[in-house]
Amino acid sequence: MDLPPTAPEPMALFLDFDGTLVDIAERPEAIDVPPGLPALLMRLSARLDGALAVVSGRPIPQLDEHLPVPIAKVGDHGGSLRVDPAGPVEGPPLASPPASWLARARLLADTFPGAFIEVKDHGFVLHYRQAPEAAGMAQGLLEAMVAEAPDHFTLMPARMAWEVTPRAVSKGTAVAALLARAPFAGRVPVFIGDDVTDEAGMAAARAAGGLGLRLQDSFGTPSALRAWLAALAEPSDTP
Repeated sequence: MDLPPTAPEPMALFLDFDGTLVDIAERPEAIDVPPGLPALLMRLSARLDGALAVVSGRPIPQLDEHLPVPIAKVGDHGGSLRVDPAGPVEGPPLASPPASWLARARLLADTFPGAFIEVKDHGFVLHYRQAPEAAGMAQGLLEAMVAEAPDHFTLMPARMAWEVTPRAVSKGTAVAALLARAPFAGRVPVFIGDDVTDEAGMAAARAAGGLGLRLQDSFGTPSALRAWLAALAEPSDTP
């Protein structure tokens, strides 16, 4: 494992949620959010003058439920964005997958006990963490689906899951959009994630002269990352 980096100054920090800030759970609704995490994010946001965003595949309302703090949030892998906690959720108009895709995916999941479908606003996820034998068939079915509309949808591998998501957006497009506006503009971006779905965000941060860090390589575990963030949130000694 690489050593955690020295934080650049001034920094804009982008953090994935599942698997990065919190441990992966058997099901999305079963995650355990450490009691001190919301307060830590508030201290960190103050330390960074607001240039902190949680960038997730979850919808923003779910992020609000788990992290009820007034910080910038990106949901749906870049499909929705809210910088001002009191402001509206922004995002481009996106198509949703045909209902027939979801029906076929559910039929497959139902044949493997433990597999299940997570429905999102503009896509869906086939989870097979509890049914690893479903991985190959799930991949084949979903690849065939997105091949029917390759200009609109793509298939992303995740940790023990496959996700159908709009092609037009990614965590990378969200990072680029945030870096063009206050309070993120003019800062060195650092994106931290743990999964293939985070790679576009990491690449966007690097392209803007910053860092894209894989949790497992630079920190090891979400708890180690939270300890690093807690140290980072301490007031600077620099006048």
